[in-house]
Amino acid sequence: MKRYYEKVDMRSRKAMVGFLAGHFRYNTMNSWNRSTSYANCVKVHRLDLPSEIMDKAFEMLDCSEIYDVFSRLLRDWADAHDWEWQAGFNGRSGGYLVLYHGGLDWKNARTAKCDHCGKLTWHKKATPCTSDYCNGTLQVLEKPVPQIFSQPGKPVDQDEDFSEWDIETLRERVKLVQEFDQLCDQIVMAFVSFCENYDVVDAEISVSKCIKVLEPAS
Repeated sequence: MKRYYEKVDMRSRKAMVGFLAGHFRYNTMNSWNRSTSYANCVKVHRLDLPSEIMDKAFEMLDCSEIYDVFSRLLRDWADAHDWEWQAGFNGRSGGYLVLYHGGLDWKNARTAKCDHCGKLTWHKKATPCTSDYCNGTLQVLEKPVPQIFSQPGKPVDQDEDFSEWDIETLRERVKLVQEFDQLCDQIVMAFVSFCENYDVVDAEISVSKCIKVLEPAS
């Protein structure tokens, strides 16, 4: 199975520069904007999976449950980095995990939350919820909730001359990229675990639908 994390000699400037300069990169948006960042290819056929897993791996991609787990891993990783660093899928088929810059916007933080539907707003005092058909109340929060933002159009360390970086800055960047690689490993391992422990089956579900009908005027 493919592994992305690799050890780097943090005592060696040459080793750290070589790691950063040689790391795989991919587009942060589309190829036309020519902005890239650290990335890893996580396409199924590039993961070196055992044949018994490959038989069901592609079908597994049609199941929403695995993406719920992926989203949680991505969210937890970004939260551990105060959302300054985030990771996301990119590529025509979402086959690449890319490292992005981001952050928390405290200036436009939400200040109230509905006690029924959970809607967040900027109200400064308790007021009826503004969502349709919700009878809840927007309660002022003890601590505002900042908005999360990302910068997918901006490159990360693109065309950097790492030889000009001081040793501590190099170590911090190597550590960050290694943690990103470990996140990619966790996502792949989660996917493999699904393949090993679950089968993909067809299931029929009933979906309720709201329609307009006519009735006699009262």
